Amino acid sequence: MKKIAVITGASSGFGREFVRQICMSKGYKFDEIWIIARRKERLEKLAEKYHKQSFKILELDLSKTECLEKYSQILQEENPNVRLLINNAGLGKIGNFEEIDLNDNMNMIDVNIKALTYITQETLKYMKKSSRIIQIASSAAFLPQPKFAVYAATKSYVLSFSRALERELKSRGIYVTAVCPGPVETEFFRVASNNEKPKSFKKFFFEPAHLVVSKALYDSRKGNYISIQGKSMKALQILSKVVPHSLILKFIK
Repeated sequence: MKKIAVITGASSGFGREFVRQICMSKGYKFDEIWIIARRKERLEKLAEKYHKQSFKILELDLSKTECLEKYSQILQEENPNVRLLINNAGLGKIGNFEEIDLNDNMNMIDVNIKALTYITQETLKYMKKSSRIIQIASSAAFLPQPKFAVYAATKSYVLSFSRALERELKSRGIYVTAVCPGPVETEFFRVASNNEKPKSFKKFFFEPAHLVVSKALYDSRKGNYISIQGKSMKALQILSKVVPHSLILKFIK
């Protein structure tokens, strides 16, 4: 069985950066990397850029059930040895809940929760001891976030699900790491904020994408259940544990 890595949302942002760092590192040896996204042309350009690595391009919209089923079918046909799964695909929209389009809210749930859960469960059938799963959650998972209500709730699910799964899979020797980045200036953030410039104070919390990804890969290799890049996000995690959320929410505008 060929040894592979699977990366969802690989056409931009963290996904593309994961591909870059894995391809540039001597520590990763995969017979093939499966890259998944809606935009095939971007995936093709990515594969061309790192032509020394063999890729399988999967043009799939993970918000659609038929695309998830197609992924399962491909796994059955190929029967690979999945050494690394990176569930990076995600959607977000900033704004008051009732003002965000219903389809956008439902798509967030479909991609951030449904697709991630489906991909994880189906892929686990092809994972063996010492395999690793990296789930992209968010610092938004630490507490409720007005004007980011659905997104934060979906990422709370990812964090909770990942921590429970990490305990369940210990006996199989499979490691699960939840990544909880703060805001990063990627295409995701621009889409979520409708191309609005971030407030000046928010720039204090921004982390470069390459540092978030580098830390995630490091924590995964170490077998850490959570990966948080930057002192500000680590402080937020601690704050969310010791200060009642009701009190924090009073100060959030």
